[in-house]
Amino acid sequence: MPCRWAGSAVEGDRGREVLRRTRSDALQNRARLLEAAVQVFAEQGLDTAPAAIAKQAGVGVGTLYRHFPTREALIDAAYRHQLTLVCGKATDLLTRHPAAEATKVWMEHFLDYATTKSGMSAALNAVIASGVDPYADSRALLTNAVATLLEAGARDGSLRTDVTSDDVLLLMGGVAYSAQHSTGERARRLIDLLMDALTAHSPAD
Repeated sequence: MPCRWAGSAVEGDRGREVLRRTRSDALQNRARLLEAAVQVFAEQGLDTAPAAIAKQAGVGVGTLYRHFPTREALIDAAYRHQLTLVCGKATDLLTRHPAAEATKVWMEHFLDYATTKSGMSAALNAVIASGVDPYADSRALLTNAVATLLEAGARDGSLRTDVTSDDVLLLMGGVAYSAQHSTGERARRLIDLLMDALTAHSPAD
């Protein structure tokens, strides 16, 4: 019968609590690394030393390597993490705002995400060159988020019902492109114009 390493396990309830804390700490460290990676890659470029990312996240470089053994794995995970957070905000915003207002706020979050992604373009291209497609789930995530907002707007009568998720994503792509080549103020104005086009108006309007 195999024997355990001395001191390698803690029995009973205490052991389970230690394991829960360990898993929680690991998840928090991973999330901090992903947030730091997005910021550092966007600001300093692909050749940033791993130690700089670990320092920004407040963890040791060994923790970085344990979670992400390659630079490409970190970039891919960071991009997917940011996109998942942005798309997840759609449901959260609908719990706190009417559908039209939630849609506008969500678009502003998307704009911030798109600007950050632009700063990471060289890093994402390196991931693609390695044979990994960081965009594999992007379309489905974004389509679901926009559909959630449009459906809520249809229910409360604040958004048009003849607009599809694809329509909105195409228009938002134009806004995101503008944001990368102009001031933030102009991009916000384009969001206002897009929201005006999406808003359900009465015949008298």
